[in-house]
Amino acid sequence: MKAKTLMNKIIIVGGLSACLLLGGCGAGQAADATSAESTVAAQESTVTPTESTETAETVSTETAQNEAQLPDGVYTAEFSTDSSMFHVSEACDGKGTLTVKDGVMTIHISLGSKKILNLYPGLAEDAAKDGAVLLEPTTDTVTYSDGMTEEVYGFDVPVPVIGEEFDLALIGTKGKWYDHKVKVSDPVAEGAAVTFDLSAVEDGSYTIELTMEGGSGRASIQSPAQLAIADGAATATLEWSSPNYDYMLVNGEKYLPVNTEGNSVFEVPVEALDAPLTMIGDTVAMSTPHEVEYTVTFHSETLESAESGK
Repeated sequence: MKAKTLMNKIIIVGGLSACLLLGGCGAGQAADATSAESTVAAQESTVTPTESTETAETVSTETAQNEAQLPDGVYTAEFSTDSSMFHVSEACDGKGTLTVKDGVMTIHISLGSKKILNLYPGLAEDAAKDGAVLLEPTTDTVTYSDGMTEEVYGFDVPVPVIGEEFDLALIGTKGKWYDHKVKVSDPVAEGAAVTFDLSAVEDGSYTIELTMEGGSGRASIQSPAQLAIADGAATATLEWSSPNYDYMLVNGEKYLPVNTEGNSVFEVPVEALDAPLTMIGDTVAMSTPHEVEYTVTFHSETLESAESGK
């Protein structure tokens, strides 16, 4: 309502000013008053958007910072730059070690050589000023896939935000500072399982090898097992080495055998590959039925099509 009233005031004042101007110099005082009122109104209308814009920018920045915060811990994260001449060592697969402590994020990167002598979290013009606090290098040893090693420079870089570009200047052996944009993204907690994306697999029948832990070790599940994938969801056909399993529990759901003779066979969902999954099998081999917890891991690198001609 305030904005509408203000707009009406501007329109009315503008109309009066136009009429007075058409009336000639005899309306000078009225024109001056009208002009002053118009100026005030214009200033009011200008102030409001500016304040609104500043508020929006502040909220946006705070939101980005809040979303970027991670729990304290150690992560592996992608480190990308705007230049092919400035990147982490090929041995590091584009990644660095991100450490979060008391909400402060720092990523350690190992570069491709010793040609970059210092980094500065900001712009090159500020890095060149007296008193600028530069990032000093560490000497890192990287190991390539063929087993060869190399000494390179590494740096601990402050990270203000995850998933957004920020300024990071560098100086090399030529003694000149250069501006660059870098980004830290896709943090994965150290020790966390990196699971296989089932949605990327074409629908069909496959075989896959598995490993199993738990129980007494006397019973096992046949490997490789059959795996059916449809619309990104996987179902495994698991055949035990014993006929004495009368049901399985997976994610709280109960599954009964799909056969009546021979070793117990179950069809159960597989929510992830390359990650340990908890499955419970109930065995009647003992004097009384007994639920036994197992950890089963399906290994994506062994996934093969079971369909003929593939």
